[in-house]
Amino acid sequence: MAWESRRILITVRTYPTPARKSLETSCTAGITSDGQWIRLFPMPYRLLRAEQKFSKYQWIEARVQKARNDTRLESFNPDRDSIKPLSGVLSTDKEWQARKDLVYPLKSPSLCQLMRRRDQDDEPTLGIFKPALIKRLIIEEDAERDWTADQKNILSQGDLFDAAPKEELKKIPFKFRYEFECSDAECNGHKMICTDWEMGELYRKVQQSHGEGWQAPFRKRYEQEMIQRFDTHFYVGTLHQYPDTWIVVGLFYPLPVRQQQLF
Repeated sequence: MAWESRRILITVRTYPTPARKSLETSCTAGITSDGQWIRLFPMPYRLLRAEQKFSKYQWIEARVQKARNDTRLESFNPDRDSIKPLSGVLSTDKEWQARKDLVYPLKSPSLCQLMRRRDQDDEPTLGIFKPALIKRLIIEEDAERDWTADQKNILSQGDLFDAAPKEELKKIPFKFRYEFECSDAECNGHKMICTDWEMGELYRKVQQSHGEGWQAPFRKRYEQEMIQRFDTHFYVGTLHQYPDTWIVVGLFYPLPVRQQQLF
């Protein structure tokens, strides 16, 4: 596969997991300068050099090639050494208008439609939509609260080129799921796992500061505010190993547009 240079606005980063070929990796996705979805995998973000590390809603430049072992249309392998952040993070002014200008042209009416298109049309495996109703956030204990022995060995092994990060990758011992409904007339409701990096980082922060009471501030952010305060959209994608399974890979949550007062 030929390598090509792309400019990409990063919109999605999931919480990392151990990966045998790259120590650890997270699903990273974004929008190319010509307005197309792209998935970059593997992306061992914590192993990037300091000057290469990027934030969500920041443009980067990278050499990519179509993924050889992933048939999903949007999946590309990045040349890690070529990753270069290009600018600052896009502004959140005017209810995230600069971000909306790039994200909303790719918005779908519903998750149900995305699923139907995958079955019948051009097989999209990334998308964004606004749920008609977010019912609740479900927090479940993970049956495996820590990494397996094999995963721990992967995380600590390093090699001649990559030393393991100084801070150990902590496993999140809970699974977070949203229960919601689409705007689709035929929607029977969904319960979908969310793997957003920011969710995992907030869990770590509030668990350290609040101990057993961590759920209160966590739910305030990811349940109450996502339902009551923000104009919440879900970024979704399919799993490589299970191509018919969709998960929430990120959240897009500007404040609602302010209504102008009438005089």
